[in-house]
Amino acid sequence: MVALKAADVDRFVAHPDAARPVVLVYGPDTGLVHERVEKIINASVDDPHDPFALVRLEGDALSSEPSRLVEEALTVPLFGGRRAVWVKAGSRNFAPALEAVLATPPKDCRIVIEAGDLRRSAPIRTICEKAKAAAVLPCYVDSERDLARLVDDEMREAKLTIAPDARAALVSLIGGDRQASRSEIRKLALYAHGQDRVVLDDVMAVVADASALALDAVIDAAFTGRISEAEAQFSRALAAGTTAGTILFAALRHVTQLHKARIAIDAGTNTDAALYAFVPPLHFSRKPLVEAALKTWSASRLLTLMEQVAKAAFEVRSLRTPVDTLADPVAQRALLAIAMAARRKER
Repeated sequence: MVALKAADVDRFVAHPDAARPVVLVYGPDTGLVHERVEKIINASVDDPHDPFALVRLEGDALSSEPSRLVEEALTVPLFGGRRAVWVKAGSRNFAPALEAVLATPPKDCRIVIEAGDLRRSAPIRTICEKAKAAAVLPCYVDSERDLARLVDDEMREAKLTIAPDARAALVSLIGGDRQASRSEIRKLALYAHGQDRVVLDDVMAVVADASALALDAVIDAAFTGRISEAEAQFSRALAAGTTAGTILFAALRHVTQLHKARIAIDAGTNTDAALYAFVPPLHFSRKPLVEAALKTWSASRLLTLMEQVAKAAFEVRSLRTPVDTLADPVAQRALLAIAMAARRKER
C-alpha cells in the first residue's frame, strides 16, 4: 500500500480502515505524527488507559525480540473488546518483526507505528508501502493553509473569532511542529478568555517573542533611514536582553538577504517573489519596510554595507567578553551609520 495522499489522511485517521490493521505514521513534523497516532489509537480501542487494551512497545526492543510483536498482535484481550499495539520506532531496525506480523495480519488488533522522518529506503517504510494490510501516513510540516485551518478550528472550539490581521500574524508566528502550534493557539485562546474576538495586540502579547520583535524593529529602522527610531529601538533591544553581538549578527544576516533579493530583482524577479525567499519568512508587518529598503539600496551599496557590518561584528567578537562596555557603542555606531546613509540616499 503506497502512502496515503494528503486529502485521504485525515479521513483515515478519523475512521481507520479495518482491512489495513498495520499503520505507519512518520514524517518531519513530530508533533503532527504523535497527534495522528493518538487519534488512531483512540479510534481503535475503547479505553487507551487500559493496559490490556493498549500495549506500548519500543522498536529498539523488537529488533532483538521480533517475535514479541506477533505475540502481542495475536493476544486475545482478557476481558474482551478491541486491542491495539503502539510501537515507537527508534534507531534500530525491527523490519523482521514487522514482516512477521504482516505475513499473517491480525484481525482484532491494530498496530500503529510512530516514526520520525524516514528515508525512502528505510526498511519499515518500504515494507509497509508494499503491504496490502498496511497504511502509510506521511506527516509533513504544516503549510500556511494548514495553519490557518488549525487556527480557525481552535478558535471555533474556544468560541472565539479572530480578526484578519491577528490571524495573519498568528499564522506567521507558528508552524514547524503541529503540537507546538496548537499549544500556542490554545494559550492565546486562554489569554482571550472572556472576550469575543482575538485582535492583533493579543497575538503580539502572547505568541510573539518580545526580544525578536525588538531586534526586527531596530534592523528595519536602520535600513530605512529612520535615525531617531533606530537609536530608540536599539536601546529597547538592549533592554529586552539582546546583546550587541546578536544585533550585529541580525543586521549582517539581513543585509545579506537584502543583497540577494536586490540581485534577484535586478535580474527580473518581481519584488513579491524576492521577499518570499527570505529565511525565516518575513512577518507580514515587516514586508513594506523591507520593500522600502530594497528600493533605497543598490546591490553594490549593499555589498559595501555587508563589509562594514561584518567588520563591526568582528570588532565586537574580538572584545574580551560579549558584554564588554565597548560592544554596545560599536554596534550602535554601525547601525546609525546605516540609518544615516539610508536617509541621505532617500534625499
